[in-house]
Amino acid sequence: MNIEPTPRRCRIVLIAPPAASGDELATLLDDALSGGDVASVLLPAYEADEALFQTLAEIAVPIIQSAGVAAIIVGNTQIAGRVKADGLHIEGAAADIAANVTRFSPKMIVGTGNIKNRHTALEIGEAQPDYVLFGKIGADNKPEAHPRNIELAEWWASMVEIPCIIQAGNTLDSILDAVATGAEFIALGSAVFDGADPAGAVREANRLLDAHAPKFEE
Repeated sequence: MNIEPTPRRCRIVLIAPPAASGDELATLLDDALSGGDVASVLLPAYEADEALFQTLAEIAVPIIQSAGVAAIIVGNTQIAGRVKADGLHIEGAAADIAANVTRFSPKMIVGTGNIKNRHTALEIGEAQPDYVLFGKIGADNKPEAHPRNIELAEWWASMVEIPCIIQAGNTLDSILDAVATGAEFIALGSAVFDGADPAGAVREANRLLDAHAPKFEE
């Protein structure tokens, strides 16, 4: 379990990678989480059917939680409850987000993402989710963060109290432009898990955040 003090700057949200088996996912998460501070891990289903996704979640959630990190299930409220996850990531219309916030908060973290414009962001913000993610899960396939995500995160962080996550690109260098937005969290997926050393990637990401992320007020 990570016993280091929680940094007073932007923190990492890991996007778990696709995995064909629980053992594969467990190895990747164990490695990444040994690399340093991580706030939470989002677990998407990707192409897994519900039975496989539940199996993966049953294995992954205890690993994540034992590291002192929040485990957040993407897109499946039933599995989130069954595996005793810390949170739920639900995308869709503002009314659906609001309904899930009402149903599950504050017992669980409830967040959302894949927001493409300011109008939609403000509509969803009225539902009072615990966070908004600027980016589409699984779409970090370019070296840099998407310019739209940069613009939205910078605008949101400057005026809205609800924390935001900005999705970085598939390189650690993309952290520099992403954290300059003032976002509270940065989502890293491919930048951590596509290489041979997830722990080293998390260590380097935290080093870059220590050096370049704005410090938050106490």
